[in-house]
Amino acid sequence: MAKKKSGIFERFANWATAATGSSAAFVLAALVVVVWGASGPLFHYSETWQLVINTGTTIITFLMVFLIQKAQNKDSRALHLKLNELIAAMEGASNRMVNIEDLSEKELEQIHNYYVRLAQLAKTEDNLGCTHTIDAAEFNHENKSEKIKNTTQKINEYNSKRKKG
Repeated sequence: MAKKKSGIFERFANWATAATGSSAAFVLAALVVVVWGASGPLFHYSETWQLVINTGTTIITFLMVFLIQKAQNKDSRALHLKLNELIAAMEGASNRMVNIEDLSEKELEQIHNYYVRLAQLAKTEDNLGCTHTIDAAEFNHENKSEKIKNTTQKINEYNSKRKKG
């Protein structure tokens, strides 16, 4: 896929995210706090001296909230797209999981309950490699249980015949 030229805000946001998340940014912030603290006696710990650090940190925090949210939104969208690709490419995976993040809370709870049931079924299995899809979990479980019952019955009949014969 060709890389699309990003806008000025996109480039700035990417740069700012990388810069503010760096070790250098932390050291610089720590230095500002140390210099501010050391300058207290010079300004007689005045209200203006306190207001400088309070105002500065409030403004930076306010702006960082939006920058972090933008970065989080981008990362989240990229992650969802990667997961959607895996779901679409994997045979047996439920395609209903693609774009699941767009569902309502009620719909997500309903799917969560399917997975709870799937986990309960999986706990009854002796085979760690046994898997189910959401759509087929109950059906597969019932089929396996029936097959095991039939196999057990045949083994018991065989053993019974062997003991008599």
